[in-house]
Amino acid sequence: MTILKHEMRQSRNTLLIWTAAIGFLLAVCIFLFPEMESEMEEVSDAFSSMGSFSQAFGMDQVSFGTLLGFYSIECGNILGLGGALFAALCAVSMLSKEEKDHTGEFLLTHPVTRRRIVTEKLLAIVFQLFLLNIIVLFLSLASVVWIGEEIPWKELLLFHLAYFLLQLEIGGICFGISAFLRRGSLGIGLGIAVILYFFNIIANISEAAGFLKYITPFGYAEGTDIITNVSLDIHLVILGMIYGIIGILFAYWKYSRKDIL
Repeated sequence: MTILKHEMRQSRNTLLIWTAAIGFLLAVCIFLFPEMESEMEEVSDAFSSMGSFSQAFGMDQVSFGTLLGFYSIECGNILGLGGALFAALCAVSMLSKEEKDHTGEFLLTHPVTRRRIVTEKLLAIVFQLFLLNIIVLFLSLASVVWIGEEIPWKELLLFHLAYFLLQLEIGGICFGISAFLRRGSLGIGLGIAVILYFFNIIANISEAAGFLKYITPFGYAEGTDIITNVSLDIHLVILGMIYGIIGILFAYWKYSRKDIL
């Protein structure tokens, strides 16, 4: 597990910064809720009647006047987009950076197979995403307790599970893309995450674009849907995991045949 340990050490600062940023923003949102709770009913009524804008962010399904409604919209956008960007950032350069930094030749001179290299780098991505989500979940729960609210365990755990699965899917897709890149491109990974985010917004606004729900992981990680139904759309989850697995399989296939200069 030498490669795994090396990747974890190399990425620890990035992981700490992103985890601290996402966790801090979620905690701030939760701490603001008691101050805004009395005014949220009027805000909720206003937002729910804003037509397409309300549908785009699911604000027509929940009330801002409840912790879960407020959490699903405000924290959902932070965790959804922030987590997706981190997953893409983490994965899209994981295999390509060996060529970009000219360390591939050194790595492959050691008695280690390419399959093992891919496996340990993949585990590094999974561990980083797991650590980010566990820490963020703990900070969120601690913040809810701090403001004196009762923890809605089932809803919050489903909520955070959905976003963890979303990050795994995007990570798997970007990991596959990484095997095809020679110099790395953070822009590609970040662009994929942002595009998938906007695909979900478009699908929420237009019924004609509803098929986009079957493409973007944000389709099953819709905070308002999860809070309202207290369940995940298992069909979309399975489809999303298939996309991620396909990306991973491409990474194994391409990297094992790649001519690393």
